[in-house]
Amino acid sequence: MADPWLSIIGLGEDGPAGLTDASRAALAAAEVVVGGPRHLALVEAGARGLEWPVPFDPAPVLALRGRPVAVLASGDPFWHGAGGSLAAALEPGEWCAYPAPGVVALAAARLGWRQEEVLSLGLHAAPVERLLPELAPGRRAICTLRDGPAAGALAAFLAAEGWGDSRLWVLESLGGPRERVREATACGFALTDVAAPVTVAIEARGGTALPRSSGRPDTLFAHDGQITKAPVRALTLAALAPRRGELLWDLGAGSGSVSVEWCLAGGRAVAVECRPERAANIRANAARFALPLEVVEARTHEALASLPAPDAIFVGGGFDEALFAALPRTARLVVNAVTLETEALLAALHARHGGDLLRIEIARATPLGRMRGWDAARPVVQWSLRP
Repeated sequence: MADPWLSIIGLGEDGPAGLTDASRAALAAAEVVVGGPRHLALVEAGARGLEWPVPFDPAPVLALRGRPVAVLASGDPFWHGAGGSLAAALEPGEWCAYPAPGVVALAAARLGWRQEEVLSLGLHAAPVERLLPELAPGRRAICTLRDGPAAGALAAFLAAEGWGDSRLWVLESLGGPRERVREATACGFALTDVAAPVTVAIEARGGTALPRSSGRPDTLFAHDGQITKAPVRALTLAALAPRRGELLWDLGAGSGSVSVEWCLAGGRAVAVECRPERAANIRANAARFALPLEVVEARTHEALASLPAPDAIFVGGGFDEALFAALPRTARLVVNAVTLETEALLAALHARHGGDLLRIEIARATPLGRMRGWDAARPVVQWSLRP
C-alpha cells in the first residue's frame, strides 16, 4: 500500500501532552482508535474508541484493514506491546509506528542507571521465576508487573529465594502526574498501596547466583535418585551443544535435569517420561525457572510420532536398537549407557555409524576410616552422533 492505514502510537502516562506532532496528527486522522480503557480515556477517544478484547487478540484491528486506524500502546509499542503482534500479521507498507519512551527508559532515567547494563523483563506477562536464573549480587533489573499487588509478591519471592537484602524501587505511573517512586528491601517490603501501572527496579543483594555453566549441583533438582549426575551432565550438555532457540528431545527423562540445563542455555525441550512421579518432578524443575519445557507422560516409542522435529536428542535410559531406528537422522544424538547390554549396543552402533564413543569414569574422595579413599561411580558410556 502507498499510504499506511494503521498508526501504532506509543502513549505515556502524560497522555496527549507527551505525543509528538506526528503522533498527534496520526491520532487525529484515525476513524477508529484501539487501546486499553486507560489509554482511550487519556486521549478522550470517545465514540472512536475500541477496547482491546480480553484475552488480547489483534483480529479486531486486522478486520479494519484499509480504514484509518490508530492503535495506542504503552510507551514503546515494540517492547511487550501490541506492535510486534500487529506487524507480524501485516505487510511493511501497511503500518507506521510512533514510539514514545517506555517504562524501562523512564525507570533508568529516574534512577540514573545505564540501560545497556540493566536486565529488562516483562513480568506482567511471565512468571516471576523467570527472574531467578538472572540474579547475581549487584545485578540490576527493571521489571514491569501486571498490577500493584504483584510488587509485594515479587518482593516475597526474592526473599524466599535468599535475595531478601535486595534493594527495590517501586515506580508507579512513570511519566505522568501521578508518578511516585519509593524504595524498600525485599525482606522489609511493607507497601500495601501500590497502584498500576507499576514497574519495580531491583539491585540484587544477599543471594548466591545460579552457575552459568552446565553441570549444576544435583541438589538444585527434584529427583528420586534417577538423575544424570552433575559431572556426567556437564559432559552430556557439551556433547549436545545447545544453541539458542533449538529444540531437544529428552527421552526417558528421569528428573529432566538435562532438559532444564538445555533450556537454561537458551533452548526449548520436550521431556518424555512414562512414570507419573518422575514426570511431576520434571514439571517442578521446569517451573522453578519458568522454562519452555514440555513434559509428555508416555512411553518413548509411543510418543515419538507426535513430537515436533528436534535439533538434538538425548536418551538417558531405555535405549535399544528399535528406538535408534525410529529416531530422525537430522538431529544431533547423545546416548548415555550404564548397563553392559546397552554399552555393547553403543559399541556396535559406533562401529556401523561412526560418531564419538566416550567412557566416563568418575571417583570422589570420601572418608575411609580415619583417612580418605576414592569412591568410584558406575562408569557411563556415551555415544554421540551428528547428522
